[in-house]
Amino acid sequence: MTADAVTGTSTSSTTGAVGSAGTYAPAPGAAPLLRMIAAQTAFETKLLLRNGEQLLLTVIIPSLLLALFSTVDIVDTGADEPVDFLAPGVLALAVMSTAFTGQAIATGFERRYGVLKRLAMSPLPRWALMTAKTLSVLVTEVLQIVLLTVIALALGWSPHGSPFAVALLLVLGTAAFSGLGLLMAGTLRAEATLAAANLVFLLLLVGGGVIVPLDKFPDAVGSALGLLPISALSDGLRDVLQQGAGMPWGDLGVLAGWAALGLGAAAAFFRWE
Repeated sequence: MTADAVTGTSTSSTTGAVGSAGTYAPAPGAAPLLRMIAAQTAFETKLLLRNGEQLLLTVIIPSLLLALFSTVDIVDTGADEPVDFLAPGVLALAVMSTAFTGQAIATGFERRYGVLKRLAMSPLPRWALMTAKTLSVLVTEVLQIVLLTVIALALGWSPHGSPFAVALLLVLGTAAFSGLGLLMAGTLRAEATLAAANLVFLLLLVGGGVIVPLDKFPDAVGSALGLLPISALSDGLRDVLQQGAGMPWGDLGVLAGWAALGLGAAAAFFRWE
């Protein structure tokens, strides 16, 4: 009798029969789909939190803007307490910085260096990879929202309104910005994505109703800016959290339209290499 050290089976020297003396452990094959998505989500989140430039964009800049403009009289927000106007806008900015700017830049360079191409050849389906990226964005946003809420409360913020309406606005805003970020990352070169994403971030910071109220702009310009996803998200959050309004259906409709447009275009035109 001889033993096969690799397979763990035993073979009779007389008859040549093979017996099942052992099995592979663990059994070869792909892990369950939900486990693969969870593992990829954790990996994407760790990459994001370890990236100093991403942390600057997603955490430090929104926190500094909230603290600075709430304590220094730079912009007339029209509110008794500037933080009541600024906090919802900075929450919207945090969503945009993570779901759009950060995701677009990171995904663009992953595409350039062939990371996406190799991941697409793994047992993890492509749609599951995008799901993991979206879940990673949501996890990061939860951390951002908790931090910014603590800072705003320390500065005297008094939020109102329905938490369900706030959550719905944040989810639709995330979907809208994620679609636009993936569309940019999947169609432009990485260097172009880097420049365009940062430029859009700066432009929307100024003209998206985050720091400067839209009624400070000329009527025609303000109306056009109100159709942007950052404006819809910041205005919707402000209506709920500052004014205590009900469900902001108009702003939700704008965000839903951008989400459908961005995600649909990303699905149609995204190139993996």
